[in-house]
Amino acid sequence: MNKLYYGDNLEILQNSIEDESIDLIYIDPPFNSKRAYNVLFESIDMTDAKAQKEAFKDTWSKVSYLDEKCEIKDLDLDLHRFLDTLDNLRLSKSTVSYLTIMAHRIWYMHKKLKKTGSFYLHCDPTMSHYLKIVCDLIFLHKNFVNELVWCYKERERSKNHYNRKHDIILFYTKQYGKHIFNYQEIMCEYSDITLKKFKYIDNKGRRFRIRGKGTSEAGKWRKKTDIPIEEESEFTYRQYLDETKGTLPRDWFEMPFINQAANERLGYPTQKPEALLERIIEASSNKGDIVADFFCGCGTTVAVAQKLERKWIGADISHLAIRLVYDRLLQPFEDNPKVYKKIIENIEINGFPKDIASAKDLAEKTDKSRLKFQEWIVEIMMNGVSNPKKTADGGYDGYFTFSKSEKEKDVVLIEVKSGRCGVGKLRSFITTVNQEKASFGAFVCFKDNATQDMERLAKQQGYYKPNIWGNRYEKIQIITVEDLLAGKSVSYPLYQNLTFKTATNIPMKTDNDANYLFD
Repeated sequence: MNKLYYGDNLEILQNSIEDESIDLIYIDPPFNSKRAYNVLFESIDMTDAKAQKEAFKDTWSKVSYLDEKCEIKDLDLDLHRFLDTLDNLRLSKSTVSYLTIMAHRIWYMHKKLKKTGSFYLHCDPTMSHYLKIVCDLIFLHKNFVNELVWCYKERERSKNHYNRKHDIILFYTKQYGKHIFNYQEIMCEYSDITLKKFKYIDNKGRRFRIRGKGTSEAGKWRKKTDIPIEEESEFTYRQYLDETKGTLPRDWFEMPFINQAANERLGYPTQKPEALLERIIEASSNKGDIVADFFCGCGTTVAVAQKLERKWIGADISHLAIRLVYDRLLQPFEDNPKVYKKIIENIEINGFPKDIASAKDLAEKTDKSRLKFQEWIVEIMMNGVSNPKKTADGGYDGYFTFSKSEKEKDVVLIEVKSGRCGVGKLRSFITTVNQEKASFGAFVCFKDNATQDMERLAKQQGYYKPNIWGNRYEKIQIITVEDLLAGKSVSYPLYQNLTFKTATNIPMKTDNDANYLFD
């Protein structure tokens, strides 16, 4: 079973993941950069198809890290001493906070790796030197394998400094020498110069070159130039072009960043190209192994792991990220109901209510929990976007868009009530729907709060009926939480929710050979 977790990855690592159960962990955590991480959505007023909802942020607290540093003292005294030393130097508190929070989580990731497991940490140049010491303390320096350099041509342009055209990825293992490394899967292609050396052709038409076997005599032989083919000897062998994939992999490689027009782009600024994750996953895991990403963001790691026939675990503190990952995994199979259903059955989502009892528990807790309840309804259950302006009664809690025609889109406003509600609150929402000129209004509440008077008032608002469809759709629809948990939602034309920007070129196996997804 593949697993998605919503919540703080520290709690997930401590309570939900078995020790020594994961084959490969790759993380690309937010850097200590004070920047916002955005996901692109359709704007509610339709004026900007790339309106941004701020959803992913650096959230490293300058106070709460002290509690985590204290916990680290009980786990690893040397690690605590290092962080404590940094805390007393001329470093910003945000830097020490970031490193403390990362160290705490990396310590647990190390614990969850199998003895044959590998760990890849994608680093920012402002933090990589500190993080390497953190990893040396946790994994031990003897288990450091490589500092990988990913080179690209895109991104930064500045006249004030050397333009940054590479990222650093630190590669560690649980036990060096016992780890998985499939070098043959990531061989580098031969250069044109090397290809010209395969200048001989045998009687079957196969190209090859003559190479020495590595003895001292062969070394002398290799110093000669232009050896005729008839001078092959016991010190040489034929290397056939069709039997080798290239040269051994290097610790640096060139790979394009995702440009703005790329089909796989999802609007997540720190999104990494699938080719990068393919290289890492193919090198350090085998089919059927478990691959984990505890800062999974838009889900490139889990999408590639699924494509490469690995099992996977993804976690993120943003409920919006979990929705984005879930949609990304399902989109390639939208036209194949059989496979689509099996993928859903093979994904376990943790951290959200799974039944009416847990939904009510979330709704009835603190104000913060009630806000999470609203976000769960809007963004997870209804594929919508929460209203960034948190308002009291008289507004709306979220929305989603749908196709009105090939070139036009329209809006469904969402209002969520976690407790008692009545005709007055519904009437206020109806006013908002009319003021915003939305096509529909979806009023969500628990079944025992939906009264007959509310149903009657909703019916009185009439129908939405586009010219090209004959079906009638109620303008105001009361949807219960029970309905949503049972798979029911708003009724509207085409049933095509276009709120999330989608990736279009995630190649995965077709129906005929998709059974690997469901082992």
